[in-house]
Amino acid sequence: MDIAEIFRDNIIDFFLRFPEKDVMTNRKVIYNIINCRTKAMGGEVFLCEECGEYHYSYHSCKDRHCPKCGESEAEKWLEKQYAKKLPVDYFMVTFTIPQELRDICSHNKKVFYNGIISAASETLKSLLSDVKYGGGEFGYIAVLHTWTRRLLYHPHLHCVVPNGTFNMAKNKWEVKNNKYFLPVKALSSRFRINLENYIKENAPEIYRKTDYTLWKKEFVTNVKNVGNANAFVYLSKYVYKTGISNNRVVAYDKVNKTVTIKYQENKTKKIKYETMDCIEFIRRFLDHILPCRFVKVRYYGFLSSKRKNKFEIIFNSFYVNELKTLEEIPADTHEEIKVNHYQKREKNICPKCNSIMMFVVGHFRKPRWPALIKGNY
Repeated sequence: MDIAEIFRDNIIDFFLRFPEKDVMTNRKVIYNIINCRTKAMGGEVFLCEECGEYHYSYHSCKDRHCPKCGESEAEKWLEKQYAKKLPVDYFMVTFTIPQELRDICSHNKKVFYNGIISAASETLKSLLSDVKYGGGEFGYIAVLHTWTRRLLYHPHLHCVVPNGTFNMAKNKWEVKNNKYFLPVKALSSRFRINLENYIKENAPEIYRKTDYTLWKKEFVTNVKNVGNANAFVYLSKYVYKTGISNNRVVAYDKVNKTVTIKYQENKTKKIKYETMDCIEFIRRFLDHILPCRFVKVRYYGFLSSKRKNKFEIIFNSFYVNELKTLEEIPADTHEEIKVNHYQKREKNICPKCNSIMMFVVGHFRKPRWPALIKGNY
């Protein structure tokens, strides 16, 4: 089922019910989703000399919120991180905010999203810098995630952190504690204080309007050992993909205006189905549109781009006896990860007879999305 069709048929009714959602950011995403891989995006025309038929290959919109795009980019990211991973266990540290703050967050996404990432980063830095838990050079990846499997709004941050820190003086990787890595209570309390201070400093008006008792709520933090590679596989699903893909939409009833999606329940791991109104489906989808130019994947410590030289020293220290460098270790060296490559037909191969087609002409896309006018979606 194509999500673009659901948008195309119901977007006018959605904006009539939720006029406050008719903003520029949402319009751009909607335009791209509806026109992805259509002639509006441009493409190429090929001729199969064997069949004598013309075939059209339309371009993708490459919007990070599009359910059709992002598969190949996610795989490239996974392979890149996989090639750089250290031969140690990794921990997934998850930071969440109370449910009572989510509504405020949804209306002030940019400042809250930046605040969540900044507060979590400061929390991890303070603990990993402590000699009790680390004390050496550390690095981690933070990825913002805003949806549940039912597409509900639930902003939280996943941080993948290698177990331990690197002692530059001894040229040695050190692990302080294999049992719990970082104390959850300390993470939760420091994250709450750091986020409150960030909002107070960067958005004082929002802070004054927020009930102060909300900052006394429990900020749940979770620390889980995910082994050597599973964390990157998990995160790759969210780096270049949106909340739901086309294959999770199992039914679209145009008469009753309903959509049925499938999801895996977290506790039981069973596949379940939920049917909702088309307007509700679009509302849930648009809740996860990120602010313009917002960076949801960030790298810290020796994993940041500014510290490439330091990372190479740390990486090579694990292979000092093998005299290998970062460039000499291919991405597919480790066999425990199975990357599900996205199989797609080459655009110059005929879908009927598998012959190589001849390029005829290319079509440019229309000007980069004209402003949408109600009634012309």
